[in-house]
Amino acid sequence: MIKKNKLINDSWKLDNSYARLPEIFFSKITPNSVSSPKLVILNHDLARKLGLDIAELQGIDGVNILSGNKIPNGSLPIAQAYAGHQFGYFTMLGDGRALLLGEQITPLGQRYDIQLKGAGRTPYSRGGDGKAAIQPMLREYIISEGMNGLGIPTTRSLAVTLTGEQIIRETQLKGGVLTRIASSHIRVGTFEYAAKWGTNNELKSLADYTIERHFSYIKDEKNPYILLLQEVIKRQAYLIAKWQLVGFIHGVMNTDNMTISGETIDYGPCAFMDTYSPSTVFSSIDVHGRYAYENQPKIAAWNLARFAETLLPLLHKDQNKAVDLAQELISEFSSLYYDEWIKGMRCKLGMFNEELEDKDIIEELLNMMEKNKADYTNTFRGLTLDCLEDMDLFKTEEFSKWKAKWQDRLKRQGESKEQAYSLMKNSNPSIIPRNHRVEEALGAAEKGDYEVMKKLLKVLLQPYEYSYEQEAYSVLSKNTNNNYKTFCGT
Repeated sequence: MIKKNKLINDSWKLDNSYARLPEIFFSKITPNSVSSPKLVILNHDLARKLGLDIAELQGIDGVNILSGNKIPNGSLPIAQAYAGHQFGYFTMLGDGRALLLGEQITPLGQRYDIQLKGAGRTPYSRGGDGKAAIQPMLREYIISEGMNGLGIPTTRSLAVTLTGEQIIRETQLKGGVLTRIASSHIRVGTFEYAAKWGTNNELKSLADYTIERHFSYIKDEKNPYILLLQEVIKRQAYLIAKWQLVGFIHGVMNTDNMTISGETIDYGPCAFMDTYSPSTVFSSIDVHGRYAYENQPKIAAWNLARFAETLLPLLHKDQNKAVDLAQELISEFSSLYYDEWIKGMRCKLGMFNEELEDKDIIEELLNMMEKNKADYTNTFRGLTLDCLEDMDLFKTEEFSKWKAKWQDRLKRQGESKEQAYSLMKNSNPSIIPRNHRVEEALGAAEKGDYEVMKKLLKVLLQPYEYSYEQEAYSVLSKNTNNNYKTFCGT
């Protein structure tokens, strides 16, 4: 293994608290050296938030850090061990092509993982080369920053570098490394790994660490592990509702892709739904539709049940009572999710208060959208702008009757019509990372043109702005949703 020189500078303030867990949870590694790294894109706003020096990151040493050639002062690079249920089947996993440089402490005292994705082989690579192609890394950059703009909890992207190497998949592809930022990379699969191969003391150490890092306000409670489960359930209910409200389809909701922090992670075969259809699947490997749009809340509950199983030894000394406690908490997920979802749908339709018929109004609209093959985002965009000429749905008699019912509903609340439409504008994005726009950006990047991607990222920063510049990005592709397929990128 090649010895890496540590670079001493002032902007990296790294800690390695995860590496102080029992060694079963990680392996110390050294990144692979790459031949000729080149910075493709750097997230200036995120760099500032992290307290990093932009000029340093753009310099030779900075690019070498972002590509894995060198490690910054204070870094102890590790690959994390975890397991997971992939499409329902349990398997041993781990960071097969990623390494954790450490945890950056920001000027505000916040802690964020700095991870290099595509940095080479690890003990968990399972026969793979541990490297990544540039396009999937750019895709994750685009989608994760788009999600951040939408206000959805997410891991984020600091940078993407070209490695100067060719990697072999079906064909030769340009190699790339993504620098990913997360509140942590602790997953449901991390706990599954601990429960399967660790001792109860090691499981407890992971749980205690997770509580200290993400839920410190519960650490002094009588049984913090019950509250840990409860808090994770709440965060996932909120997250999945947010996904559904913007038509986001993750594509591979394995337990190793569910973070304990409640952030969206791993943007492989994900995509945003254009034509509203609850059965929509984009992922090329999801042949049975396990992770279809309509199934995401149910899969989240299933994944959380697997998390609850790992905590049983900590919930109660009596296993039967532990199971009862876990089942009681998991049973609350559906109502927590539904409450978040219908609250969001009310906002999307300008409703400030609650009425019994709201569910019917919402479901009638969704049924009409499905029946008329209406675009999900642009339907709500049209309602928000009160621009109802451009879509076939808006020309139907069924919609006219629904609109009258909806308008009557809005008149019954205390807020004005202007306030209702302002609420809608803040709840319905004018634009999303449209599939054809993402593909357009990636296609141009493959040819060395990154301006298309940068323009897309600029408008995705403020998707609720409804600016003139965004209008072109709301236009649908002529082949919208026609057999569009996404791939995991490994």
